[in-house]
Amino acid sequence: MGDLVRLDFGMSIRRAEPALDSVLRGFKWTLQLALITMTLVTIMAIAIGSLAAFRVGGLFDRIATFCSLIAASAPDFWIAIVAIVVFSVNLGWVPTSGTGTVWHWILPVSVLFIRPFGLILQVVRGSMITALSSAYVKTARAKGVLDRPIIFVHALRNAMLPVITVIGDQAAGLLNGAVIVETIFGFPGVGKVMIDAILQRDFAVVLAAVMVTAFAIFLMNLLIDILYAVLDPRIRY
Repeated sequence: MGDLVRLDFGMSIRRAEPALDSVLRGFKWTLQLALITMTLVTIMAIAIGSLAAFRVGGLFDRIATFCSLIAASAPDFWIAIVAIVVFSVNLGWVPTSGTGTVWHWILPVSVLFIRPFGLILQVVRGSMITALSSAYVKTARAKGVLDRPIIFVHALRNAMLPVITVIGDQAAGLLNGAVIVETIFGFPGVGKVMIDAILQRDFAVVLAAVMVTAFAIFLMNLLIDILYAVLDPRIRY
């Protein structure tokens, strides 16, 4: 426990270096992957979900709902394998593994994008439907406010609390290490580092990886709580 307080998890028996160094090196890649993926997911899910909720039952809403349900249900490992077979092996457009160029990031980001996008879009749509049916939105329409300010100014902020919760949950899952995707694509993130350490019985690295990811998830949850208060002034801690 004394070593743990000093962040000394011991030496990696496979790499002959401090276990924490191995984990932080992998966590750097996982953090970049999570930031890129969640930025794209958040922007697209909020935009598409908001527009779908504005015309409930319309063609755009039906297409967006259908695609989001498929995206939320598709297993990551299957999508990753199919993507490698189609885009890397058959077409030769992108590499199968590594991080050397922008092209190496396309498949991991794309595969990790799909499931969070489907889940967040569904939550955005449901929350926006409730917000758009509120009295203040009807008052804004009666005053002649344009559709875009109604959607993205009046309704969206009040619909964001459940959306922020889901975004944080999905981001925490990526920070925990997209184990399957990182392993399939040979991506040197903390998920692959942990799997390799388990297979090699490198318990110091396993311990360091668990502690680092747990601390990252704790910080993510703290950030979500702070964002609640920023978005809703009625919330105070």
